[in-house]
Amino acid sequence: MTITIKKCTHEDLYQLQELSYQTFNETFKDQNTPEAMEAYIEKAYNLKQLDKEIANISSQFYFIFFNNEVAGYLKVNINDAQSEEMGDESLEVERIYIKKQFHKHGLGKVLLNKAAEIALECSKKKIWLGVWERNENAIAFYTKMGYVQTGAHSFFMGEEEQTDFIMTKTLQ
Repeated sequence: MTITIKKCTHEDLYQLQELSYQTFNETFKDQNTPEAMEAYIEKAYNLKQLDKEIANISSQFYFIFFNNEVAGYLKVNINDAQSEEMGDESLEVERIYIKKQFHKHGLGKVLLNKAAEIALECSKKKIWLGVWERNENAIAFYTKMGYVQTGAHSFFMGEEEQTDFIMTKTLQ
């Protein structure tokens, strides 16, 4: 079993888009309408949007590979790239997705540890993320990893307003 992480570049744009489509669908399609899913995916994962995000110096994307096959990805934000005003001492985990076939291999833990490593390299004291209030498995996972709920914010899936819990972890 080999696990590796690679920082994404513009050359990875199409693969990132394909992976984003797949993992978002696998995670949320059963709990949302097809129209809401399509609207969100088209807005969040179109090539122009992803290219803009990769180009932002305050955002970073990483692929995780399991036995040399891309298994998921991580997106972190600092400074003004954060989706909420959380201050200069915080790093946001905006996206963390693992393909369903690679669940239960510890890859999410590896990616959260990578986020903590990046946060420390950037002299950040906190990591935070938003997680859908109905995603019980993810909430349990983040709690196990030392995150606590510190708030909530709105998340729009197409026209539908949903609630994400904000979970935070203070770094040592």
